Amino acid sequence: MREIVFDTETTGLSFSGGDRLVEIGCIEIVNRVPTGEHFHVYVNPERPMPPEAQAVHGLSDVFLADKRPFVEHADDLLAFLGDSPLVAHNASFDFGFLNGELKRCGRPPVALERMVDTLVIARSRHPGAKHSLDALCTRYGIDRSHRVQHGALLDAQLLAQVYVELTGGRQIGLGLVSETVESGAPVLAATLAPSTVRPARQFTPSAEEAARHAKFIESISQPLWEATS
Repeated sequence: MREIVFDTETTGLSFSGGDRLVEIGCIEIVNRVPTGEHFHVYVNPERPMPPEAQAVHGLSDVFLADKRPFVEHADDLLAFLGDSPLVAHNASFDFGFLNGELKRCGRPPVALERMVDTLVIARSRHPGAKHSLDALCTRYGIDRSHRVQHGALLDAQLLAQVYVELTGGRQIGLGLVSETVESGAPVLAATLAPSTVRPARQFTPSAEEAARHAKFIESISQPLWEATS
């Protein structure tokens, strides 16, 4: 099964309030294994970068000045996404910006039914624990030492590893079922397919093997099984 793990960086927290997407990173996984295929672009937000947002991801007005606007990436992005489920952490935030940008440039939005929210899965798996990406990397022993600042592609790579762990690891027979969470929105979660129990195989020695074994036993002096207590 093909899935896309993705993350975004933005100028702020509210697309409807005027914030824009400035980076998107997508990782392709098939049957929970990264394929090496990815999509990654920086985007000119066509507005100034607030200092508080730049402090999070380090993307400045100067760096983004020569980058193309979202509309020039939209078709390539949609082609990469295809019709696969989209995995994100706190996915409603990323979907809000993704669909806001798509609507702004006249492209169809991504259906919310395709949303897989790892934050929802983490809260279900580990109630009462911390559920940030950093906390989940620590829980599962995923190296994040190179994550000095937020970055969409790096965070998508880390999230892909977290997602594999949250859904049971790279196990044969791992499938997906749909669950409904508190909000009423469907969220994909993992379940293990039942395994098939095979009968034990019988290994009968040949006459030659039995003869060699008997000869070996005869060569043993004072075997322990003949000792008296």
